[in-house]
Amino acid sequence: MLFGLDGIEIGLIITFACLFGAIMSGYPVAFAIGGAGLVAFVIIASLDASGILITEKIDTRSAEYLALLDEGVRRDAISHFRYPELPVYESALFANGWQDAVTRNLGFFVNRMNERVFAGPSIETLLAVAMFVLMGITLERSRIAQDLLTTMARVFGPLPGGLAVSIVVVGAFLAASTGIVGATVVTMGLLALPTMLRNGYSPELSTGVIAASGTLGQIIPPSIVIVLLGTLAGDIYSTAQEARAQNLQCPDALTYLGEAAVLSVGTLFQAAILPGIFLAVLYGAYAFGFAILNPEKAPPVDLGGGSTYSAARGPNHGLIWYLAVPVSIVLFAIGSNMVGLSGSQDVRVSSVSEQGDQAVLRTNVPPTCQEAMINRHGQEMWDLAVAQQAAIDAAGGTELQRDLTDEEIAANRAAAVANAAPLSSSLMALWVIAGLMFATSFGVAPQQDRTPLLIGAGGILLGMVFDAAFIGPLTSPGTALLILVVPLVMMGYGAKAAVKWLGENELLRVVFPPLVLIVAVLGSILGGITNPTPAAALGAAGAILLAGYRRMAEDGPGRGKPVIITAFAIVIMLLAGVNFDLRVNIEEVSFENWIAFIVAMICYHIAIGGILYSCWILFRKRVLTPVVRETAKVTSMVFAILIGSQLLNLVVISYGGEHYIQEFLKSFDEEWLVFLVVMLVLFILGFVLDFLEIIYIVVPIVGPVIYGGTLDPKWVTIMIAVNLQTSFLTPPFGFALFYLRGVAPPEVTTGHIYRGVIPFVLIQVLGLGLLWAFPDIVTIVPDLLK
Repeated sequence: MLFGLDGIEIGLIITFACLFGAIMSGYPVAFAIGGAGLVAFVIIASLDASGILITEKIDTRSAEYLALLDEGVRRDAISHFRYPELPVYESALFANGWQDAVTRNLGFFVNRMNERVFAGPSIETLLAVAMFVLMGITLERSRIAQDLLTTMARVFGPLPGGLAVSIVVVGAFLAASTGIVGATVVTMGLLALPTMLRNGYSPELSTGVIAASGTLGQIIPPSIVIVLLGTLAGDIYSTAQEARAQNLQCPDALTYLGEAAVLSVGTLFQAAILPGIFLAVLYGAYAFGFAILNPEKAPPVDLGGGSTYSAARGPNHGLIWYLAVPVSIVLFAIGSNMVGLSGSQDVRVSSVSEQGDQAVLRTNVPPTCQEAMINRHGQEMWDLAVAQQAAIDAAGGTELQRDLTDEEIAANRAAAVANAAPLSSSLMALWVIAGLMFATSFGVAPQQDRTPLLIGAGGILLGMVFDAAFIGPLTSPGTALLILVVPLVMMGYGAKAAVKWLGENELLRVVFPPLVLIVAVLGSILGGITNPTPAAALGAAGAILLAGYRRMAEDGPGRGKPVIITAFAIVIMLLAGVNFDLRVNIEEVSFENWIAFIVAMICYHIAIGGILYSCWILFRKRVLTPVVRETAKVTSMVFAILIGSQLLNLVVISYGGEHYIQEFLKSFDEEWLVFLVVMLVLFILGFVLDFLEIIYIVVPIVGPVIYGGTLDPKWVTIMIAVNLQTSFLTPPFGFALFYLRGVAPPEVTTGHIYRGVIPFVLIQVLGLGLLWAFPDIVTIVPDLLK
């Protein structure tokens, strides 16, 4: 063997040397990856054809190998690394010649492109990438970052380290609205760094907090990293668990796991919420602590500005109206739901019976599978499943689904009506939103006349009384609307004044519009209303409307009314869709549903017209063209890297490199040790590779091992995402450092940037350690929302 190395080892060295050389050459990465794969394959195939590359394979017909099988060792657990003494035989790297490898690679490549790029099940999720990129770039070009930085600096500036804390807040906000690391770092570097330096802030703290906060887009949803990583990880997890179940002689992964082997991007968004907030809090705590210990390097700064209105009524005014009253309103809504005062009034019943009780686990499995299931779920869970199954069998087995009779359907509907809550949960949400708006508006405008707010609050109380007294589960939406006309008019009168006062508060005027957009996008995903792709479309359309409104407002007051009308049209359209049956192709359509359908169609066309008009305004203001161009550039780069990485992966697979790496990882006895090795490798590769290359090149190779064990796939994926975020910051090759270096003023040196990010890298490592020690930080939100 050449240099005493196995042929596969030499092949891996050649492949990754070609990859790093191509990336370092300065050639576009999207094309360098695929080219590196082709060059590596030509070199390896030439050496193999010359008889230079020889690999050793285990002799599966030897007595020693067969003895291991007799001892109960699984075939997938037998490798060179675990049993180096097993007999081997020498073979060419390409057993059937490189021509056969080319033929197989072409077939694999076409199939993978069809599955993952063009027409596979993951293409719908990948479409979200383009729309999230469009949303982020549109918001960036609408100068939202500039307004946020200015406003937050005025709010937090008087505190020790306040400017640094404001950078963290804005970084988290931009992460949730743009999700693009480079754009966030560059924007904050241009806008905030000169201000911080001018006010006496240390260059190290200034550059460190900007670089670190800019990378929050890697983890805070809607993160493009999580979309891409989640799409790939979901496929790998499902395949790996099916393979594991087959190796354990279980019928399928559902039997072995006790649940479907599914990992969705929406679930990962839920899992990333707390880690993202957790890291932002750690950043802010460090900035505040640094200012306390070094006040001369992070002094308080009063930038002026603030609310339009005069002093509050009493010393506890803000505490009461910004905290106590809103919290009381939310607690009332939660408590009413818990005690059954409010809830769903949906009395629709199924015409099919529910399936009978089933055991928590399937127990009719082979002994090997039974042992594996006991190891995974515990003896107590297995005994419970066995007892449940015995009781079900004694009762005659699980009752299958059947069609219900008319009498049974009527009885079920009557029971649903009798058990319905007095107050509708959807109307309760409306009362809560209105109450929070009225409380906040009085908080920001304490010297204004309270009469409109009192009338609006009276409308809320009257609406709740009418809801409990006159609206029941069988009340039609049209009738309910007529009953609530007076309360809604009273609330509308109060809302008109509240919106005016809220709009004149600088903080709310800047934060509220993008915050609503973020809540709409993330809320629809986290709440299970829709998947990331429609939510991304909603975000892109909302960003266009928001940018269009800002550009229209520059031409004078009142010019943004088309966008406001469009926003109201969208809200009315959604309310009509939720509360009325808009199907007009069924046999019988009521008059009120026809009216709702017509109203929804009118609102739909108004919304489309408003979006197109906003696009025209942005085009005329020369904003839309660069936004579309930049979106096309980023999206094309992502898909080009996806295609090139598939080609490189297939080259590694063709000569057995992927199998070799997986065997090495499986040779470790402890699963946590395998994951630790993978995390260390990803951290090191993050110095020289972008997150896209790591996701599409490295994760498919190591993924079947780390996703094929007992580790929670949500936790594994979020740990990888945070690890990639850490590599973005780490000197000397962290990409965020290069972004910031490109826009930093001349007096800020590279040394300042490197020294500034080191504490934040340590915070990232601490965060990873805490997520390792307390995985519930990742899993608690998905488990609760499930």
